[in-house]
Amino acid sequence: MQPRIAVLGSLHLDLMVQAPDRPAKGETMVGSAWWQQPGGKGGNQAVAAAEAGAEVSFIGRVGRDAFGGLLRGYLAGHGVEISQVATDPTAASGMSVAIVDASGDYGAVIVSGCNQQIEPGQIERARAAIARSRVLVLQHEVNDSANLAAAQLAHAAGVRVLLNAAPAKPLAPGLVGLIDLLVVNAIEAEMLGAPPVDDLPSALIAARQLRPLALAVVVTAGPAGAAAALADGQTLTVPGLAVPVVSTHGAGDVFVGVLAAGLAADLDLAAALEQANAAAARHVATPRQP
Repeated sequence: MQPRIAVLGSLHLDLMVQAPDRPAKGETMVGSAWWQQPGGKGGNQAVAAAEAGAEVSFIGRVGRDAFGGLLRGYLAGHGVEISQVATDPTAASGMSVAIVDASGDYGAVIVSGCNQQIEPGQIERARAAIARSRVLVLQHEVNDSANLAAAQLAHAAGVRVLLNAAPAKPLAPGLVGLIDLLVVNAIEAEMLGAPPVDDLPSALIAARQLRPLALAVVVTAGPAGAAAALADGQTLTVPGLAVPVVSTHGAGDVFVGVLAAGLAADLDLAAALEQANAAAARHVATPRQP
């Protein structure tokens, strides 16, 4: 039987732009290519988990527009179950614009649209999908009340809760005590009160400092790798893998999705981190422009 995961999260249609750099304020820059790709942290993580062998149910929202149809098709085409993806009668689907520079790094602006309209009633309707999962994956691209309602349902059903606290913002009141695994990058770790992260040792320091927020904390440090602090005082480090960088866009989402799939398959955290780290490295090195 496939390990089962529920993902509550965002769906965006990403408009990608290839440019030599990200423009300064007021600057017009000539790019070399553009394309569109389905995304959103929730959507990306769900697809990554499905591609890693998990059976995934998605809980989310799209608009009654062309973007919504593309986003539903993207999930279904990758084997993600979409019966809990609602259609908002008034708000538009989420979207983003991301600029990928010559180094493979990127900057993005998201417009959440109907992703912010997910309400506790929709979460209640997804109770069965959450309760039969091994892991519930959350992020910060939907509203706090939806995340809290889902975490409470999962916690009551004995389902492990993984929160990827991205984009960076303080944790919602009430979530602490419900999170089994908190995953953050360097920026998000600092937002939550950790010291700056610029290498693997500082990622481990940050993970230890943030550990009171969850039973276990993983801090990713980009190409340096990832570090984890567990409730029993144990710590883990996974060095980064040296790969050619094509684009880092979406690498963190692949890391989270594959990590969740590993945990749902009863891998221990060390093995799941190794699997996630390798998948993120492959993603960074893989061209995705059509």
